[in-house]
Amino acid sequence: MLIARVAIGDDRAYARVDTDAEQVHLLSGTPFDGIRPTGETRPLAEVRLLAPAEPSEVLVAGRNYGDAVTPDLVVFMKPSTSVVGPGSLVLLPPEAEEVRYGGELAVVIGRRCRDVPEAAADQVVFGCTCANDVTAWDVGTPNGHWTKAKSFDTFCPLGPWIRTDLDPTDLALRTTVNGEVRQDGSTKEVNRGVRALVSRCSTLMTLLPGDVILSGTPAGAGVLRPGDEVTVHIDGIGALSHPVDDHQPPSPAAPT
Repeated sequence: MLIARVAIGDDRAYARVDTDAEQVHLLSGTPFDGIRPTGETRPLAEVRLLAPAEPSEVLVAGRNYGDAVTPDLVVFMKPSTSVVGPGSLVLLPPEAEEVRYGGELAVVIGRRCRDVPEAAADQVVFGCTCANDVTAWDVGTPNGHWTKAKSFDTFCPLGPWIRTDLDPTDLALRTTVNGEVRQDGSTKEVNRGVRALVSRCSTLMTLLPGDVILSGTPAGAGVLRPGDEVTVHIDGIGALSHPVDDHQPPSPAAPT
């Protein structure tokens, strides 16, 4: 099942997506409380896709690909204000010159949980979506403040929807910038899988419905420039695309 958040005019709602029929079936409330169709259907082309979850916190697994296996999970955080949906601009902050992309599998928590055994992790996972873990490396590198480097507004694109019936253990993950493949990996290459990540993160803090865990990025992450178009594609889920631009300062207040 594919679950999205959509905007229809000024209204926001969760919806079940039927890609074959190119329709969305609107839901009542949140899907974390159960799938409750309203009976209302809209063409997919007539709605705007939003970030498919509204996390209270986004946890980011560090060093989860490659040879640098750490004795314990390296984890950083992004605030909820960093989250944007498909097609939304990623804005490059003026104080950063080395802002990098990182395509990742994102795990969406489905129910409130704490201290989840690894064998029971599937019971608290709602599904998975695509993410771009945008990071201002030159902001974080000098003192290792990676949460600071990952926390700028727009630095966590998510989407296009959540796939609820997916085995995350061996999914092809590709990131393109302006149509050129920059990352080409698989979730089978992670050092800690989804179950291990969920279990360990739940020992650090209570996880709430809609919270997101980013599972790490394969080799190939690079620097973003204004005008870039980034796409993260994960087999079984779909593609998350967004443009990149310089941060625009707020317009001066109009005189009253």
